[in-house]
Amino acid sequence: MVNVPESLPARMFLLAYDLKKQRMGKGGAQLGYVLRAAALTELYLDGRLGEERRKPVPGTPGEDPYGVLAQITESRPRSWQHWVRKDTKAMVGRVRDELARGGWIRVRTRRVMGLFPRQEIIVKDPRVVKSLWGGASSALRGRPVAHVNSYDAAAVALAAAGELKTVLPGSDRRRHKRRIQELTARTGPAANAARKVISQQRAAAANAGGGG
Repeated sequence: MVNVPESLPARMFLLAYDLKKQRMGKGGAQLGYVLRAAALTELYLDGRLGEERRKPVPGTPGEDPYGVLAQITESRPRSWQHWVRKDTKAMVGRVRDELARGGWIRVRTRRVMGLFPRQEIIVKDPRVVKSLWGGASSALRGRPVAHVNSYDAAAVALAAAGELKTVLPGSDRRRHKRRIQELTARTGPAANAARKVISQQRAAAANAGGGG
């Protein structure tokens, strides 16, 4: 049996990796939104976050590996979307470094045109990604939703929200739309918040592109 990372953000980072092209399939802010939503979802599923008036609130005290719970505790009530958008770049770096320390990935820095540094991610054992993909695929097509592993259900919900084609090609998102909605409803509000944030970002980019 292949061991996989315990944390949901780490799993989503690896699921965003394209094994065929041997590079990250998603990067930048969009990956950051998915990882922030994954951290929020993990806290919600474990009872460390609750919800009041459609906003996350601290729940049962516990571990806070990415500092997200501390941010929410120290802030006035804000929307799920606010917390999905916050500190996305730092989140990507934190999860990447966690995976590198754990030996899951290797990070190599190269210079584009000999000038601009660019980080390349290499997954050390492709079986880890395949195992995570298998769990998500089983959640999408297998047993009743109530019996699906909560992290596998969350992986599908977050992959759909973040449009991770490495997990869910567009055809699968359309074919299994109802199942994805059921899995998303089971995993809490953060995945839907990420979907809305990404949709808003795309609309803003389209308006900026057409406004010149």
